[in-house]
Amino acid sequence: MHLREIMRTEVVTLSETDHLDLADSIMRLGRIRHIPVVAGERVVGIVSQRDLYRAALSTALHLRPAAEREWLAKIPIREVMVRSVITATPDTGVREAVERMLAHKIGCLPIVEGGRLVGLVSETDFLQLLVRLWDLAEARRGLPPLTEAD
Repeated sequence: MHLREIMRTEVVTLSETDHLDLADSIMRLGRIRHIPVVAGERVVGIVSQRDLYRAALSTALHLRPAAEREWLAKIPIREVMVRSVITATPDTGVREAVERMLAHKIGCLPIVEGGRLVGLVSETDFLQLLVRLWDLAEARRGLPPLTEAD
């Protein structure tokens, strides 16, 4: 099985010049944890909820929500994004992708083809695949065994 079979092709992206308040709003509203940062269609970075938490400091400073948004609005994405992005292609195998994510301790892989972003897979996509495989295995257990005459 390859990533093209499970990747999401509708991917929210940000620009390096966008600010963290926009990333925060998108992540909260879309209930997503990772957003690729692009220049044109080329991936130049990635920002995650973890990056926002590090930048926010609101818990340490005890900022009100409005003050936190003002603080985040002053920080451009390029200041906190991870620049060395680990990617995969649509033809990367699912096992290889999972091993890559585990080895690098990351929660998603932007999918790149011909230098441009074409999709994204995350831990959630792999968990959904696991559930589908379990369902198939359970359905198979309910079938009568095959005999040579079949």
